[in-house]
Amino acid sequence: MAKQTLSGKQKAAILLISLGPDISAQVYKHLSEDEIEKLSLEISSVKKVDSHMKEDVLEQFHQIAVAQDFISQGGIGYAKTVLEKAFGTEEASGIINRLTSSLQVRPFDFARKADPKQVLNFIQSEHPQTIALVLSYLDAEQSGQILSELPQEMQADIAKRIATMDSTSPEIIAQVEQVLERNISSSLTEDYTQTGGIQAVVEVLNGVDRSTERTILDSLEIQDPKLAEEIKKRMFVFEDIVVLDSRAIQRVIREVENEDLQLSLKVSSDEVKDVVFKNMSQRMADTFMEEMEYMGPVRLRDVEDAQTRIVSVIRRLEEIGEIIIARGGGDDIIV
Repeated sequence: MAKQTLSGKQKAAILLISLGPDISAQVYKHLSEDEIEKLSLEISSVKKVDSHMKEDVLEQFHQIAVAQDFISQGGIGYAKTVLEKAFGTEEASGIINRLTSSLQVRPFDFARKADPKQVLNFIQSEHPQTIALVLSYLDAEQSGQILSELPQEMQADIAKRIATMDSTSPEIIAQVEQVLERNISSSLTEDYTQTGGIQAVVEVLNGVDRSTERTILDSLEIQDPKLAEEIKKRMFVFEDIVVLDSRAIQRVIREVENEDLQLSLKVSSDEVKDVVFKNMSQRMADTFMEEMEYMGPVRLRDVEDAQTRIVSVIRRLEEIGEIIIARGGGDDIIV
């Protein structure tokens, strides 16, 4: 099995033999049944691997992995520049050729690393067929976000074009890719820092006095009820129960469903559990701990839903003046 005549499958077989059974088993988890079958057959046919052949295959694998990392950072051009500096022009060309022949870089790779909003800004005014072409090459989550932001009258048309798209010439793909990459790259030359957003509002409101918060939220509920509700949800999370005083925690315990509290405590921090159990009778705390132990595994979604219901109860109790959530400002000072 001369070095220059090794096929891709033979190199893969030698690589897995060199890595050992434990790592090879982890690699197998990412392969299809057909790939596993072909690779296992190839491994079984390898009688002996000399040290030079092993080193050569491992070195090629390392070079391709490094090149792929460079490509993910800045595209083939960037990878080639870095590799040329490291290994020289001839060796770099060989690495890139092996990489592109075995790992096929998909079109619009740069766009998959960009923010969906950036991509949307540059394609929303394009022809629907061009938009469909770009979306068909992006990750499903990215494409979904972009499609959702497009005008409703365009959404169905573009979805249909993606579904019925057959084949597109490499020249057209390269043209569209080049223009989009140039536009996105130029927008990245400026340093944009993400500011604002719902979380920013939440952090601000958590620092104001109660009357100011109430005024802002009441106004928002009229202007944008959905936004107001989202802000309320984030302003107090279940783990924040530790900031309540003992009287408030006891009031919450009496008000919420035992099952919701047990579900919520099952994945909570020790600090939260300690605070809640200290505000129960010893008998009730023992019963809770016993029932939580027998509860077994629970779905994270069920826990989150239970915590949301408890947070809603806490906010309702605060609204009617039954409990106080400490905030900035002076109107929450108890005298």
